[in-house]
Order: sequence, then C-alpha cells, then structure tokens
Amino acid sequence: MKMKFGFIAVMLLSVMPFMASAQKNSDPEGHLTYSLPTTVIAIEVDAVQERFYAGPYAKFAEKYLGIKPRLKDESTIQLTQVRMTSMVEPDQTRRYSILAGKGMENTPLLKLSSGGFVTFADGKYAEQAVWRFPTDDKGDFSNKAVSSNLTSGSATLYKKEGKESAYNRVAIQQNMVVEKTLEQKAAETADMILKLRRQRLQIVTGDTDATYSGEAMGAAIDELTRLENEYMTLFTGYSESQPQHMMFEVIPDPAKENQLYVAFRMSESGGLVPADNLSGKPVLMEIVPQPFAQPETAPAKKSKPVPEIHYRIPAACTVRLLDGTSLLLQSRMPIYQLGQESSIPADMVIN
Repeated sequence: MKMKFGFIAVMLLSVMPFMASAQKNSDPEGHLTYSLPTTVIAIEVDAVQERFYAGPYAKFAEKYLGIKPRLKDESTIQLTQVRMTSMVEPDQTRRYSILAGKGMENTPLLKLSSGGFVTFADGKYAEQAVWRFPTDDKGDFSNKAVSSNLTSGSATLYKKEGKESAYNRVAIQQNMVVEKTLEQKAAETADMILKLRRQRLQIVTGDTDATYSGEAMGAAIDELTRLENEYMTLFTGYSESQPQHMMFEVIPDPAKENQLYVAFRMSESGGLVPADNLSGKPVLMEIVPQPFAQPETAPAKKSKPVPEIHYRIPAACTVRLLDGTSLLLQSRMPIYQLGQESSIPADMVIN
C-alpha cells in the first residue's frame, strides 16, 4: 500500500510542472483573445531546366564534319510562369485580450475565425512547400558506337645479334591488338555518317540497284535519318529538359526600412532553390507601400476608460519581382503588417 502511494506521489510530482506550464501559457478565463492579421506572399513558379551533355567526339566535329558544336556540359534554367497570391495568417506577436462582458456573445464583430481573428474569417493560410531537387546526371552515349573499340597495330622491336666483334640491332615486326584512340573512333563515326547521307541521297535520286517505292522508300529514308541523328549526338551532344514547379513564401517585415527581399534563387545545377541557398542567382521582391493619409478626427470627449478592440488597416502595396534589372511580375495587393494599427471602443461595437 505504501509502495502504491509512493508511486502516485511520484506521478503527481512529474505531472505538476506540465500543469503549471499549461496554466502559465493559457489565456485568461472569461477573456476574448485574438490575433491581428499578417500577410504572407506566396509565389508559385514554373521553370524548365535544360541539361546539355557534350558529345565525346565534339572536339573532332569541325575536322571531320565541318561543324562547331558545344564542347562542355552545361545546365540552364528558364522561367516559364510566375504567380503571386496573398494569404492571411494570425500574427502571434500581436495578440490582444478583452474581457468578454455582457452583450459580446451576440456581436458579429467579435466572433473569432478558426485562425483567431476578430473580423477576418475569409483569411487563407499558407501551405507547406515540398522541395524537390533534380539529381545530378551525366550524359549517356553508350550503344551509339559504330565500330569495335579495338584495332590492330604494329610495333618494331629490336634484338641484339651477337657477332664475334660487336652486337648489331636487328628489326623484328610484331603485330598486336591495341585500343583505338578517341580520334580514330571519331573518324570512323564521321565516315559512317557521311555514308548514311550518301545512301539516303541515292535512294531519293534512284541511283541504287535496289528498288524503293511508296511506303518502303519512306521507311528506308526515315531509318537512315534516325541512324544519322543517333551518330551525330556523339559529336553534337544532346539535351534533356526537366520541368519544375515550386512554391516560395515571403513574409514582409514592418521593421525593415528597405522592403527588398530575396524571393527565391535560380541555380544552374539545382534549378529553383530557396532564398537561403546561396548557390543560385537571386530573384528579388520589391514592396512599395502606398502612403497613409492622416484621418480627420473630432475632438475626443472625456470619458471613463473602456476596453478597446485593436485591428489593422492593410497598406495598399505595389509588389514587383525582379530578375536582375528585368521586371518579371508586378501586382498590387494589401499587406496588413505594413499598414496601420488602430482601435475601437468595445462599447461602440456592443451598442
């Protein structure tokens, strides 16, 4: 029995700090607690990332085919569409509490939304962005070769032939199998490409022993063209395009004097990346709030202090997205935290 009582005591002691913490962090009973709204700017971006893989025979293309292809692997990204929308969230740094007196329960203004607002039940809430980054691939030129990787070669060896007075060097020819050089492979591939072109020209002009007509001629020409394009990639390389769709968010800070933010970045290797990834080129967001005119007020009458309901008047702002000096998008939207905070006596709402 004593052991059971001791166990309960230990459990109570372990729970009491959490109970105290919960009571400390809870809102006062009988009070209406709410938050002021803050605006989040969501940016939806579509882009296409192109990865170019240079051909292994690119440096021999001008010599054997008379063309100048790109010599290095490259990765580029191009924006295709950008959209901006404003969403409203509760500002947890600006929370107010007012004693819920008689008559407040039927006041439409004081009905809280699910986000904890007083009058902003139509607010949208930001969604989490799921970052997806492309993998770093290399070009695949396998199964495109047109001949063997080996060739025959000869080497001249020497042996010493002893005679009575001296040694003489005697040449001996020896054949061996060696790996082809990259230029030898390029030369053979170029020769095959030129051969395919000659064969296609012969079929089109009828300068061939074989007879082609109708669909047979078209099929033969298409196959020769496909083979030529396949072998040409060994010189000219090839590109792969990958579409990207990303979501980014910017929360304007009223304490910041210069309303200029890095919305997101564009990286040649990683594509669309968040603002804190310094590997990419920044896309800037510039916010220009419209000035507020001072309201004309009548002289205040002396009265006893009454509870006040605080609210925010959003600032009408011009929002621009800039890629360097190029303007990508410009729009106007209300931003609550860059506006003005005001209040209204609670008894005016009730009465």
